[in-house]
Amino acid sequence: MSKKPDFKQRDELRGKSYSDYWPLISLIVIAASVGGSLALNAPSGDLSLMHSWMHYFMGFFLCSLAMLKIFHPSAFADGFEMYDLLARHFRAYGYLYPFIELALGLAYFSFWQMPWIYGATIFIMTFGAFGVVSALRRGLDINCPCMGSVLEVPLSTVTLTEDIGMALMAGLMLAMGGGYGIL
Repeated sequence: MSKKPDFKQRDELRGKSYSDYWPLISLIVIAASVGGSLALNAPSGDLSLMHSWMHYFMGFFLCSLAMLKIFHPSAFADGFEMYDLLARHFRAYGYLYPFIELALGLAYFSFWQMPWIYGATIFIMTFGAFGVVSALRRGLDINCPCMGSVLEVPLSTVTLTEDIGMALMAGLMLAMGGGYGIL
């Protein structure tokens, strides 16, 4: 059985510097670049350039985050259950979540059943945001499991913004035409 990660009340200086978030910032910049290059080079049919960019960004971002979690599944599950509302009561969800995230990312790349994928993304990310809010209100100072155990990024409003941002992006893509003819 894995050892539970230690946590304490939030250190006042932790999360105040951009360097604390460099791993996440670099992942976002790379995902945005990959999304942009794929959107510019892929035949988009009836998709707008913005819709294509968001679509590929989400695919790359979700697959990258899943990969970081899959490197050390027990460490992810340990951290995830400290703040996720479902993983706290159903530990197996902590082991399953990286594969759900990977499946979503691959579905974005394959353009498979996109209205359903957008809806699942909205639900999962919004539900996750509630757990982050709960942890932040309790003042937990833990590394965000969203980056796996490989990169140390504090759980913070940045994590909350990431969850809400992905849910909003999926909602916008759904509104922009989630039922296009690629299904």
